[in-house]
Amino acid sequence: MSQKIVFPKPLKEGDTIAILSPAGIIKPEHVQNSIPVLEAQGWKVKVMPHTLGKWGNYSGTPEDRLADLEEAFLDPEVRVILCSRGGYGVVHLMDSLNRLPIEKDPKWVVGYSDISALHALMASKGIASIHASMTSHISKGAEDEDNKVLFEILRGQAPAFTFEGHQYNRLGQCSGKIIGGNVAVIAELINTPYDIIEEDTILFIEDVSEPIYKIERIMYQLRLSGVLPRLRGLIVGQFTEYSADSNYKNMESMIYDMVKPYHYPVAFNVPIGHVSHNIPVIESAQVTLKVTDAGKTHLIFWPINSK
Repeated sequence: MSQKIVFPKPLKEGDTIAILSPAGIIKPEHVQNSIPVLEAQGWKVKVMPHTLGKWGNYSGTPEDRLADLEEAFLDPEVRVILCSRGGYGVVHLMDSLNRLPIEKDPKWVVGYSDISALHALMASKGIASIHASMTSHISKGAEDEDNKVLFEILRGQAPAFTFEGHQYNRLGQCSGKIIGGNVAVIAELINTPYDIIEEDTILFIEDVSEPIYKIERIMYQLRLSGVLPRLRGLIVGQFTEYSADSNYKNMESMIYDMVKPYHYPVAFNVPIGHVSHNIPVIESAQVTLKVTDAGKTHLIFWPINSK
């Protein structure tokens, strides 16, 4: 994917945000409580027909979920597609969504977890998207730190972050395209049209409820395929809800061993993932990553050049 990246237009007052559930079932109160927060920013909110539905473990049948996404992507009034939650199920819709003329009217897609598959689709079409928290977190209000940053991005501002260092950090500085997300989800897309784990990029990874050996297996896949040795940098987000095994006491020590042979900067313990402080990341944007000997990590996004 070497095409030029397109950034959707910044939001202005009166623009519409569509909320939908492309995967799992959402608690209605999370959607309902997020609406006044978004409306207070001057935006309109459109809740798609099957957002609050239930069909087995999903919010609707594949046809229902596809219909909501198709309507939102093709509606010229909708400028942001906000996923209510992740779960599992976006992969059911990928090929059908790929046939839509999404690139003719780029709009922001927001979400994380299983929504990493939807970010991969957008990246395959050369469109930036936002790996960020969803309705339950937005319900916390506009004063929440991560919500503030998300709203600034939607208005066209590029963020810059500074984090505390970590004992496993590898010092250095690099610039390039940032891409990534839930590593189990994006690993499942390797060697498909939606394979976003590229060489010569800055990769960020996170996951939840996956054993250490499974993430190690994914890291070996990236090593043996030639991707891991040729990254410009690696950002290790939060790995949560897993147990130590007989080989490693934590996920970070395993990843530290996996990247020992390489020389690019590596930042650990970055607040990305299934945690309460989950920074928004603009997928496919150009960034500068600085891992310093002062015990700080800096992630600086370059200015957004919107279509």
